[in-house]
Amino acid sequence: MQSDIALQRLSADDPNAEIVAGWTFATWGHLHPGLTPEQAIERLKAECGQAGVPSIFVAMQGETPVGTASLIADDMSIRRELAPWLASVFVVPEWRGRGIASALVRRVEAEAVENGIEHFYLYTPDQQSLYRHLGWQDVESLEYRGETVTVMSRQLRL
Repeated sequence: MQSDIALQRLSADDPNAEIVAGWTFATWGHLHPGLTPEQAIERLKAECGQAGVPSIFVAMQGETPVGTASLIADDMSIRRELAPWLASVFVVPEWRGRGIASALVRRVEAEAVENGIEHFYLYTPDQQSLYRHLGWQDVESLEYRGETVTVMSRQLRL
């Protein structure tokens, strides 16, 4: 990752919270029928915890946010027994290919370990190779809200 990128915890009162909510709504809003952009902002702000679950991290290039990732309690309504989740890993298109997504995933993993979480999950329709490269393992493939996705898990050492 570029050395001028900083990863920081997002707080609900951070002006970048609305930008991050806009990214996640534009990218995954279709998975939540009926969710409005305003509700997406409120939901994101509610997930801006101070430690552990929930937590949202943002990659910053100076004063500009360029990526995000979250650690949340529930990301898949049909698999509520699985928890917690790595979610909303997103990097602005012009910043992709620079290791930012990997760094964000590692930051969420570190947050999990710091808070006693040994095992957590994610689902993805198209980024399996990235997560496998980072040590995640396939759990199952299933249909979720009109998409074929892979549920993956990561065992962490405390």
